[in-house]
Amino acid sequence: MNLLLKSATIIDNSSPFHLQIKDLLIENGTITKIGEKLKNPKNYKEIEFDNLHISQGWFDSSVCFGEPGYEDRETIENGLKTASKSGFTAVAVNPNTYPATDNKSAIQFLKNKANGSATTLYPMGNLTKGGKSEDIAELYDMQNAGAIAFGDYNKAVSNANLLKIGLQYAQNFDALLLSFPQDNSIAGIGLVNEEINSTKLGLKGIPALSEELQIVRDLFLLEYTGGKLHIPTISTAKSVELIKEAKKKKLNITCSVAAHHLALTDDELKDFNANTKVLPPLRTSKDLKALIKGLKEGVIDMVTSDHNPIDVEHKKVEYNNAKFGTIGLESLFGALNKTIGLETLIASLTTKPRERFNIPTYSIAEGKQANITLFNPDFDYTFSENNILSSSKNAIFLHKNLNGKVYGVISNSKMVL
Repeated sequence: MNLLLKSATIIDNSSPFHLQIKDLLIENGTITKIGEKLKNPKNYKEIEFDNLHISQGWFDSSVCFGEPGYEDRETIENGLKTASKSGFTAVAVNPNTYPATDNKSAIQFLKNKANGSATTLYPMGNLTKGGKSEDIAELYDMQNAGAIAFGDYNKAVSNANLLKIGLQYAQNFDALLLSFPQDNSIAGIGLVNEEINSTKLGLKGIPALSEELQIVRDLFLLEYTGGKLHIPTISTAKSVELIKEAKKKKLNITCSVAAHHLALTDDELKDFNANTKVLPPLRTSKDLKALIKGLKEGVIDMVTSDHNPIDVEHKKVEYNNAKFGTIGLESLFGALNKTIGLETLIASLTTKPRERFNIPTYSIAEGKQANITLFNPDFDYTFSENNILSSSKNAIFLHKNLNGKVYGVISNSKMVL
């Protein structure tokens, strides 16, 4: 792949060209020259967009695709196309499949299905067999097959001793474990955040306490065992405080926050729109502000779409019966660009999550492989069904005003625009 990118503003803290407007010459998938008004003697294809900005390729640390088992929700092929067009050159795919992604063969299946895509798929394996919190899965074999981390998607490890053993065992091969932050004995059969809105609407609540108790437990276990732990999609102000204190103790802990928790509150519940039914649930404006502050201060390490396609049969139903989850790859950038600031957002989608999940980073510099996201940070639009690329349409940001347009990606010697 040979091309010339024209007049691109580079957003990359690791690049010597950070915040500069440059042309980039890319030959055979490698950045060979960066400069101003570069000539094109070999007549390569030239790429020029309005207000073009580029960064290292974005990485989403929590994505679901359905396949195998739930292809009606999303296939790997279309999921990766959606990711590419949404600006992501890499995604970590959750193990909520059928059968469960809890063995070497399941990891190999995912990697083989993703061959040849512009977006690289990094599989995550179940921490426990079948995601049932009864026995530790085959972590070492899965890591050797290509798994980058282990956790049971949106399922808490209810057995504390099982997580303790997992943290001790994983240190033998430097594996990263994930623990979903919800104490089910507190959450019960809750549907939404337990607060004034849940009371007004008559919906069973999930207290913030259920998340915070689980995080406290997991941090005590981590302090006892050592190892590496990642807590996905925290949603409360107290959770930010707990992670901050753990980092002060030098515990090897990171966490992420979902885009919808940075942009929306439980005020969205008033219409009983099942697309707002997510886990953890949408919280209060106080929590939202604390999450944004935590991200800007570096307490929260990364942002995720927590992209979870759900078929219409499980979403276009009464709120009580709807499944948890929203798609989010297509809307993440537009939802957060102005909310948290461009440089903070890019860092939380590139170097920080890639380093934590131990996957390659790609600085925008001469001699480096071209792994680039192209976007315009100054583009206002209303997110509509025409913007949905996923097979499932359960978009929490549907009909919301967003800011920021993704042009596409250059990755794996391919271009998707």
